[in-house]
This record gives sequence, structure tokens and C-alpha cells, in this order.
Amino acid sequence: MPQVTVTEHLLLHQKQSPSATGRFTMLLNELILAGKIISRDVNKAGLVDIVGFTGTENIQGEKVKKLDRFANEVLIHRMERAGVLCGMASEENADLIPIRDKFPKGDYMLLFDPLDGSTNIDVNINVGTIFSILRNKNFDGSGASLSDMLRPGVEQVAAGYIMYGSSTILVYTTGNGVHGFTLDPSVGEFLLSHPNLTIPEKGKIYSVNEGYWNYWDKPTQEIVSWFKDPDGKRGAPYSLRYIGSLVADFHRTLIYGGIFMYPADNRDPAKSKGKLRLMYEASPLAMLAEQAGGMASTGTRRILDIVPEDLHQRVPLFIGSRDEVQKIQETYSKYAGCAV
Repeated sequence: MPQVTVTEHLLLHQKQSPSATGRFTMLLNELILAGKIISRDVNKAGLVDIVGFTGTENIQGEKVKKLDRFANEVLIHRMERAGVLCGMASEENADLIPIRDKFPKGDYMLLFDPLDGSTNIDVNINVGTIFSILRNKNFDGSGASLSDMLRPGVEQVAAGYIMYGSSTILVYTTGNGVHGFTLDPSVGEFLLSHPNLTIPEKGKIYSVNEGYWNYWDKPTQEIVSWFKDPDGKRGAPYSLRYIGSLVADFHRTLIYGGIFMYPADNRDPAKSKGKLRLMYEASPLAMLAEQAGGMASTGTRRILDIVPEDLHQRVPLFIGSRDEVQKIQETYSKYAGCAV
């Protein structure tokens, strides 16, 4: 049976995907090329001087790994030249990244986490690039402003991730379902391998870092206890699976169902509202989850409804099967107005 490439898939479904114009296809093709370059270097990271820390910190105050910096530079270099963007933003950069005047511009805006889970590189665990694509409603032929980019996730025209591991997988949505493609190194193309992905309505797996138990509020502790209860709704406890790489944990949740949780905690007053970034991580994955039949919430709000106040806003994230996310929202609503 002939294999379908990403570009062929876009063209075949162009009538059902209003965002899949020729310019959008060009954008995605450049993004895919950047992903292939990053994939190549991730796979040989143990053989070259690319692992380890650079000695600098990013805007989040976290130490930047060499491969983080490389992935960020590749994405900026390739996407600036695509001719379809008016601005970019990266988890690694403090401010909006303008498209220089010497390059043509378009009305799309790209936000990305260049290498999510990079602390796992040295132990050969999956990492990935997460991306979000917006359209600038105020595009006048020049660049994008910060206010143009601070849009709620519901306005995304596309979102996805490229996961680098034993195989390299692209998963994306343009608002008409979720599709997965696996990179075939022999032909250098992403081929359709997971058409029409859907999250099971309920699952058997919960994913959270329980080492932070003592830093959680009461509703969060109650939620995790519920998943562990052998006498609960399922008649058996959920299985715990936690990789510590958001892309990998979400990908498993997308395929098998269940719930991934990164609740707010009180370890660091500067991150008391959550750790994951709304615009680079939570919103794009929330679009994928909803398009696959799942849900994504802060516990009290739908992720896609949140209007960001700054480029690096953080939020709690509960994402996965509808049954589990609804249970979490019910628990939080029970504590609404209480001091916890």
C-alpha cells in the first residue's frame, strides 16, 4: 500500500483544513526540515560535543543544555527564511523574535519549545519540539507585536510536536483531527503512521511526579489519592507511569488514554501558579487533546480559553481522557472558595 507523506496528507485534506493553504504547507515543510536536522543531532548527541550545559540560563532561570541552544538556533534560522511568518516566540528567548527586514513576511506566527525534556538527553529518553501556529489578524505586511501574539489557545490554527526517540514522530492538527507521521530514514520523509488519533474516553494510567506530594494543595492530593485507591471507580488503582519528558508523557496519554498532571505546587514562590508554559506547552498540547476527543484543564479552567498575559506565563496542566479530566475538575470545584 502506498505511503502518504505529510505534504500529500495536507494537500489531500486541504478542503477540510482552511489553514492548509500553500503558504501554510510551506511553513510546515520548513518546520519539518528543522525537525529532521534536530533529530539527526539528537540521535548522535552521545558522539559529539553537544551534550552537557552551556553555562548559561534561559528566561525561565533554567540551565540551558547545548542541544537546547542548537535546536533553538535551527528553528529560528529555518523559520525566519520561510517567508510566511511575521514573528516568532521561543521558550528559550525572553522577548518576541522578529523577522528581519531582509526576509519576506507572511501573516503566520510560530511559538515553540525547541527541545522539551532536554534534561533527559544524557540518559537517552525521548525529547521533542512542541509548536503552536497562530494567524495575525492585524497583519499589515510588517512584523507582529506582542499583543498580536498574546492570543488564547482556541485561536491556534495548528499545533503539534516532533518527538525524537527510537523513531522520530510528528503529531499535528490543523483543527480537523489529529494525525501522526513517522520519519522513514531510508527516504527522509515523514509517512502517515497514525491516522485520526483519538484518546480513549477513559484510561488506566495516571502520570505525575509524586515526589512533590508535600508541596501540593489538598484538592491535588485528594485527586492523586483517588487514582491510587484500589476500591475506586475502576475497582483497581490506576497504574503510575511518569517519564519526566512532557512530550513523551503526553504521547503515551494520547495513545493509551488516562491522565497527565503537572499541578501547581508551593516549592518556588515564583512558580506558584504552575510550571508548564501556557503558550509553548499547555496550549498546543491542549489543542491536540481536544481534537483527539480528550480534555485539557488547569483544574478549574479550560486551557484553550486562557488569554495569556505574557509570553512566558505558567499554568497547571491536567490533560488526557475526558473521564479523568472531568473527575479532576469536579474535585477542584468541590474546594472552590475554601482555604486549602
